[in-house]
Amino acid sequence: MRLLFFGDIVGKPGRRGVAELLPVWRQRYAPDAIIANGENAAHGLGITPKIADELFELGVEALTLGNHTWHHKEIIPYIDQEPRLVRPANYAPGCPGAGYRILSVLDKKLAVVSLIGRVFMDSADCPFRAFDRLENEIEANVLFVDFHGEATSEKMAFALYADGRASAVIGTHTHVQTADEQILPGGTAFLTDVGMCGPWRSVIGMEGAVIVNRFLTGMPAKFEVPDSNPVVSAVLIDFDRTNGKALAIQRLQHRPDPAVP
Repeated sequence: MRLLFFGDIVGKPGRRGVAELLPVWRQRYAPDAIIANGENAAHGLGITPKIADELFELGVEALTLGNHTWHHKEIIPYIDQEPRLVRPANYAPGCPGAGYRILSVLDKKLAVVSLIGRVFMDSADCPFRAFDRLENEIEANVLFVDFHGEATSEKMAFALYADGRASAVIGTHTHVQTADEQILPGGTAFLTDVGMCGPWRSVIGMEGAVIVNRFLTGMPAKFEVPDSNPVVSAVLIDFDRTNGKALAIQRLQHRPDPAVP
């Protein structure tokens, strides 16, 4: 089973980049399932039903979320109705939506799980203990975890904790692709952060001049997503669909032509 996972989609440039690269990479790599993190898809903050539907129409089969899940209030009724949206499973009990979804891929079941970290992040329940509960609850051949976290140490620690139990632990949130892709001893594929799909000439997806001025002055400012050519970051993972172990992991990244504004 081959999975293609796109990193955090940031605003219109990120959505445009995925729209352009998805058919190319589908033909080149022949993935059996395509998922993405839609955490920043609506102008850099959260997601709306309209944008979620737009990404599903492109061929994305599940969208994971993160700390901006509730930024747009119209997502609250939608998330209970749309089985392809996955918000962090370690949010407090009673939150709308679900922390995992099961996809039928080939003749097997692929579980897509979202967890959010606690280091340098807003408060949430323990992702480690939440995973223990989910592992006992989920019946699937392959278990994929999007770990949405700030700290590289927390992501690595969680991957070691889940090694041999999760098929893959792939980090999101920092928008910078790391170069530590590996398969852990227990057969779990790991990457600290898959990176973003968003404007290349930016500060993690936001207008650079605004961010620089905030660092210089400490004054609040409205962040904007520049409408520039996007970088598209993803990861390709092969799994043994009988035992759920990872067989191979490969980072993918397409950067825009620097000669084109």
